[in-house]
Amino acid sequence: MHLDMDAFFASVEQLTRPTLRGRPVLVGGLGGRGVVAGASYEARPFGARSAMPMHQARRMVGAPAVVLPPRGVVYGVASRRVFDTIRAIVPVLEQLSFDEAFGEPAELVGASAEQVHEFCEHLRGRVREETGLTASVGAGAGKQIAKIASGLAKPDGVRVVRRAEERLLLEGLPVRRLWGIGPVAEEKLNRLGIETVGQFAALADSEAASILGATIGPALHRLARGIDDRPVAERAEAKQISAESTFATDLTTLAQLHDAAGPIAEHAHQRLERDGRGARTVTVKLKKTDMTTLTRSATLPYATAEAATLIATARRLLLDPVQVGPIRLLGVGFSGLSDVRQESLFPDLDQGQVELGETRAPVAAPALEAGGWRIGDDVSHPDLGHGWVQGAGHGVMTVRFETRSSGPGPTRTFSVEEPAVTRANPVDSLDWPDFVADIERSAEESEDITGR
Repeated sequence: MHLDMDAFFASVEQLTRPTLRGRPVLVGGLGGRGVVAGASYEARPFGARSAMPMHQARRMVGAPAVVLPPRGVVYGVASRRVFDTIRAIVPVLEQLSFDEAFGEPAELVGASAEQVHEFCEHLRGRVREETGLTASVGAGAGKQIAKIASGLAKPDGVRVVRRAEERLLLEGLPVRRLWGIGPVAEEKLNRLGIETVGQFAALADSEAASILGATIGPALHRLARGIDDRPVAERAEAKQISAESTFATDLTTLAQLHDAAGPIAEHAHQRLERDGRGARTVTVKLKKTDMTTLTRSATLPYATAEAATLIATARRLLLDPVQVGPIRLLGVGFSGLSDVRQESLFPDLDQGQVELGETRAPVAAPALEAGGWRIGDDVSHPDLGHGWVQGAGHGVMTVRFETRSSGPGPTRTFSVEEPAVTRANPVDSLDWPDFVADIERSAEESEDITGR
């Protein structure tokens, strides 16, 4: 089976900020080059979706759009509770990201489709009961079919594909839906008139090998014919998460390199967010025209998933092509990955100092708005409790006071200098004090063992 949380990032925002339930929510970068990390189902009829430029999604949704910066630490805690709940029922999981995993429950061997459906509904019910979040589950005779089925089950459903249905289901799908077919392979197949999985399956093994390579071609051909015997297995955690790009024309100025670093670092950061951990070390790789590779690293005081801090650090590490020569490839990597992440209360200010080799070097940081408050910031008030900033400007800010368990809360307007309003831990919006305490206790025990 394949379990996939529904619009996970946006759903967590709606869970912890009840006023947003039923509204089109976009989560992602708010700057000019920001990308949508998650779109609620209410935003999708407008055409908004993950990975598109934020400015495009905002234009599509229009005035009703609620745009929020990601809160990685909140998604990480929510993800952990989701998968702790699932592991209590399905002990072995192959977790792919924050919000999806494969499972192969031993008790379903030889089960009927009806029994599998009942099991999946029970699993979804437990997740909803424990977390308030919804999941869709697909089940079938292999990973390929299960993943396709979970897509058909969305949102908030179950789809079990029987053996007799597999061929009909696969045949009409675009060939790109086949696991492992990327844009390059898709283009090769499309040029030959092969546009559906069924058309690809009709080829001989030798033809598939000729088109896509001797190793990958036959493997993909087997999947296209519904043959998928890959087992579910716990995944080893990545030690580094990175992204890189080769430029069509060599970059010759620091300004060009600086501009190119943003999207590449954002891509790496998206992968980091989906992994669910924070990073302490940022590495930049530069490949010159003569194929010589240069690398530079910086180590932060703590592991973080703050996009602004990580991207600014990567930019600080860049070398001037005027001094080192034209650059044909740029890569950004995050390592020193840890489940114990510190979400900075002042991320822009924290970018001012990073540990670079044996020196301390300043990093350019964007200016904070007046009072340092931005839409989406978590706050606390001694009388009104936990809340979040709905709007800020002209010396005032509007705060909505609510959490997962409170229901839609009241709003209040304050001066941006109001001393009673202080920054709060975003995790408090989940209102899971016992669960969070268990996580912190486990982290402390883990650090203690490592220290010994």
